[in-house]
Amino acid sequence: MSKEESVTKLPGRRSDNCFACSPNNQAGLKMKFQTNGESVFSLLTVPDHLSGWSNLVHGGVITTILDEIMGRAALQFVKRITLTKTISVQFLKPVYVGEELKAEGKLREIKSEREALLESYLYNSEGKLCAKGSAVFATFTPEAVEKLGIIDKKVLQEVAGFINRKTAGGNP
Repeated sequence: MSKEESVTKLPGRRSDNCFACSPNNQAGLKMKFQTNGESVFSLLTVPDHLSGWSNLVHGGVITTILDEIMGRAALQFVKRITLTKTISVQFLKPVYVGEELKAEGKLREIKSEREALLESYLYNSEGKLCAKGSAVFATFTPEAVEKLGIIDKKVLQEVAGFINRKTAGGNP
């Protein structure tokens, strides 16, 4: 994401305690999102209490970051609520706590009405690729999620708003 690139800030979740993106979770990552229309990005710094060995970010936390950025990319580009079915992560370089990181999520393919394939990348402060992931997400309409009862009604309304949101150009 270069400084010249046009990006749009995406609304954040406020109605729950999501470890990855809620500003209400004091122990969480507090990820915020923006898009350039092709990818979704998040700039974040992982706090010390989420380390694995010494000053390295725990692999589970790296996986969470990659999963969350893909989930937000799915909301933005697939326009459906998703749940991760499978995820694959490659750890390429050490990721350090306290360092500004950039996560990127992209839609690779809508496989069917019920599945989408996404990919993600995690870069360090020098712009070097440290981890990458891919995942198959099960996709649901807000109505299907409500029927299944898997998301609190307040959170569902908020997330459905992300899906139905119009962009600056007036297109969903």
